[in-house]
Amino acid sequence: MATVEDVPGVNAAQAPPGSLRHTVLLAARRFKSSWVELGKLLSQVRHQGLYSEWGYATFEAYCLGELRIKKQTADKLTRNFGFLEKHEPQVMQAPELVEAAPAFEVVEVLAQAEERGQLSANEYKSIRDSIWNQEKPTSELRRDLTEKFPPPEPQISDGAELKRLWNQARRLVADLHASRRVPDAVKERAQSLAQDLEELVVAKHA
Repeated sequence: MATVEDVPGVNAAQAPPGSLRHTVLLAARRFKSSWVELGKLLSQVRHQGLYSEWGYATFEAYCLGELRIKKQTADKLTRNFGFLEKHEPQVMQAPELVEAAPAFEVVEVLAQAEERGQLSANEYKSIRDSIWNQEKPTSELRRDLTEKFPPPEPQISDGAELKRLWNQARRLVADLHASRRVPDAVKERAQSLAQDLEELVVAKHA
């Protein structure tokens, strides 16, 4: 069993055995095998502001400095735990069932879908058995759920789109000039197109 001395960056005086701080540290070590436990404990630390009692200005600073967990990961853990706590309040009180919780990657897709308004309580009930009595590999189930609840397409600004097209035109010009089979007239038209795009990019950022 891991002891607090096994955890980098903290000693026994800082986290006495039996304390919540000690428990969170050990849960971090068991993250891959018990993400629900760590998500629950981190939620408690965040909501109660306990990180400030331990000398950290923010929750993010505590996670990174003591647990070596980045803000993005800590946010996912607490959000995913919150999702299960909302939809499975009774299960979350039973340790033996918590250990059988769905894979982190699967819950992450559902939690994000709910945030986007794509997943209702009734929809969760309709797919509950497939994620708790998981028969498919995690990667396949995650892919199926992502297809069912697709994330929005990333928004690209007009300026970024023009710059992307300009860079493509420049590469095309370079390739054409490197070829002896392409007539000079075609190379000149491509060069003119690249210049037109460059002018649009400059005007957009003026």
